Amino acid sequence: MEKTRRREKLAFSLLFGLWLPCCFAQTTPSNTATRTPTGTPTPSPSPQTERLRVRLSGYPRKHNEGRVELFYKGEWGTICDDDFSIANANVLCRQLGFVEATGWTHSAKYGKGQGRIWLDNVLCNGGEKTIDSCKSRGWGNSDCTHDEDAGVVCKDERIPGFVESNVIDAQVDNNKIEEVRLRPVVATARKKMPIAEGVVEVKYKDGWAQICDLGWTIKNTHVVCGMLGFPHERKVNKAFYKRLKKRAAEKVSRPKVNVSAGGRQTPKAKANSKTKQSSPGKRLYLERQKNHFHVHSVACVGTEIHLAACPLEFSKPNATSFCQGGMPAVVSCMPGPLFIQNNLKKKPKISNNVRLKGGAKLGEGRVEVLKGNEWGTVCDDRWNLQSASVVCRELGFGSAKEALTGARMGQGMGPIYMNEVKCVGQEKSIWNCPFKNITSEDCQHVEDAAVRCNVPYMGLEHSIRLSGGRTRYEGRVEVLSLDSNGTLSWGLICGETWNTKEAMVACRQLGLGYANQGVQETWYWDSSNVTEMIMSGVKCTGNEMSLSQCQHHKTVSCQKSAAKFAAGVICSDTASDLVLNAPLVQQTVYIEDRPLHMLYCAAEEDCLSKTAAQADWPYGHRRLLRFSSQIHNIGRADFKPKAGRHSWVWHACHGHYHSMDIFTHYDLLSGNGTKVAEGHKASFCLEDTDCQEGVSKRYECANFGNQGITVGCWDLYRHDIDCQWIDITDVRPGNYILQIVINPNYEVAESDFTNNCMKCNCKYDGHRIWLHNCHIGDAFSEEAERRFEKYPGQLNNQIPSINQK
Repeated sequence: MEKTRRREKLAFSLLFGLWLPCCFAQTTPSNTATRTPTGTPTPSPSPQTERLRVRLSGYPRKHNEGRVELFYKGEWGTICDDDFSIANANVLCRQLGFVEATGWTHSAKYGKGQGRIWLDNVLCNGGEKTIDSCKSRGWGNSDCTHDEDAGVVCKDERIPGFVESNVIDAQVDNNKIEEVRLRPVVATARKKMPIAEGVVEVKYKDGWAQICDLGWTIKNTHVVCGMLGFPHERKVNKAFYKRLKKRAAEKVSRPKVNVSAGGRQTPKAKANSKTKQSSPGKRLYLERQKNHFHVHSVACVGTEIHLAACPLEFSKPNATSFCQGGMPAVVSCMPGPLFIQNNLKKKPKISNNVRLKGGAKLGEGRVEVLKGNEWGTVCDDRWNLQSASVVCRELGFGSAKEALTGARMGQGMGPIYMNEVKCVGQEKSIWNCPFKNITSEDCQHVEDAAVRCNVPYMGLEHSIRLSGGRTRYEGRVEVLSLDSNGTLSWGLICGETWNTKEAMVACRQLGLGYANQGVQETWYWDSSNVTEMIMSGVKCTGNEMSLSQCQHHKTVSCQKSAAKFAAGVICSDTASDLVLNAPLVQQTVYIEDRPLHMLYCAAEEDCLSKTAAQADWPYGHRRLLRFSSQIHNIGRADFKPKAGRHSWVWHACHGHYHSMDIFTHYDLLSGNGTKVAEGHKASFCLEDTDCQEGVSKRYECANFGNQGITVGCWDLYRHDIDCQWIDITDVRPGNYILQIVINPNYEVAESDFTNNCMKCNCKYDGHRIWLHNCHIGDAFSEEAERRFEKYPGQLNNQIPSINQK
């Protein structure tokens, strides 16, 4: 009998074990105190007729810092800095949706406020939910002036599930929902990433609880899918789940008896039949059948960015109500194109006139929109989560996690097309939302809007790690390998061919932002004893989500296989971003016939075409295509040479140091991309020629000074500087393409390599030259077309995903 029971138990668990425990688990909510993000129990505040509103104001400031202002009795006012402390700041930052404070300010650092000074001598212990729960002199009772206005600096990390108060005023109580997940019903579904269908579960106490599906609508599904990183929802086959529930009930309730050879039930079976009715499996099923759910009903409009913002009905303490005739809510979502399995025939399309730029992670960046043939940005006036969510969904992600203001993802260039965008949240594109056109007085690029979108969980970070580094942002790259026996083990990547683009993918997969540097020799302490190299010839475009999506050798081939020659990375939260001023090139272009006797220094630095070596020096001339190039750093980190001062090369002829061998490529191409003339320029003197208002110069080449380009500054190479040209002496009249590529060898990491190239249509009649249709785009060259020919490889053949663990 015991063997029969074990077999029955095993069969039942294999078929329904993953689903039933999560689908019908009893949950009993309580009125215990909630917990702060740090885990400290806090008492519930006394009921308020109106939720206290808090905002950050002042200048200059970032989105997570500023002068504290409170809205009380219909009026905004400030807090005095007397007795202010980090505990006060922690309460305020959490009230604003940040996890904690990193500091506070006094003496009106962010400028003096106006109106009332609402609170003075505030004393918090740090665990209060709102600032009005702290001790103080009382509302409006203050002996301060606005010279003493207090400010806070919050950690730039949001509380999970926090709803922006300026978008949706969600009631916060003991039943606040923060985390939501889908639990797959069928065991095989766990092996597929992302998980796009399953039972909806919400985090409750130390576990997970379900939602009753009675009255569940497609609008609720839309909100849940958006939270989990999916742009669209799919219809659920409810009949399938009902059959599973029915079969599960029949499986448990059906009596199992032993029969004798004559067909009679044996005495032992009779004795155990009563015991069977009260077995643990039976009792557990009967308990589940009571259908206690944490959430009884959800009524989303469909435009909410979080389930917590929807009207919810929670189960009451000690209540006997249950989901009569219902079952746990099940949701099915449609992943965006980046996350869809390759075997699907039809993939959804994403917008080609909206894009994200400057973000360190997938699904985040500065919002840029295409109008005509030119990309522009969006002003952050009235920018909120509804508008940001429209952008996220049309790009194949879920709803917006954050709507960022103040050029948080770097400043764009060119036009600003939209202002005061007012999306409802149901629009297919941001272009369908009401907005105002921009005038030059309305907005500047310091107000460029950005987003952080919800993206599906892929588990990619579990198949890669860094070892031996001084911080978690650096180290030798190690990846999981699945051998022929099915055993998982960690190995080194060969450092040969490893460069910045490969490092960018590794840092993205690790969730550590950008690659500051790709290292081919790693002199890190070997703490892992990993010595086997399992990948070589890795080549990435830079846009992949993981190294498994990059090309690499089918068979490992590494000339230097010692551990110190393994690939390594140094990751960073920020990166530079260089962009050429295209209109300036078009405005300054001309042709000059320059005498050879004035080109000795240029020839020495290899700035002329090869045929110049056969010229009759110092007689004759070379025909040069000249122009100015103004290179802006619109990123979030200074652009600095990869090599240190000790390796800079002094050129006596021009009297300067080269900090980079190749800083820019200048090419004249035929219609099919073949080079007919070329030029190049080393870094020469890489410095801040000028900066936008409010930004100070940091780099100057004089007296062996530091070289680089500060964020918000630009380096100008005038048309009359040596090597600022293309030698077109041997070029015949015709139509060509002028191409300029900055940082062509990707020696220095940037947040966006796709805007490093400028192309212009070029007409040359033998005497004069005309440029038209100049724009920023991808490089067009034979090298780009043949980029991976030397590295035949296959995808996903050596690095396992987390599903194989």
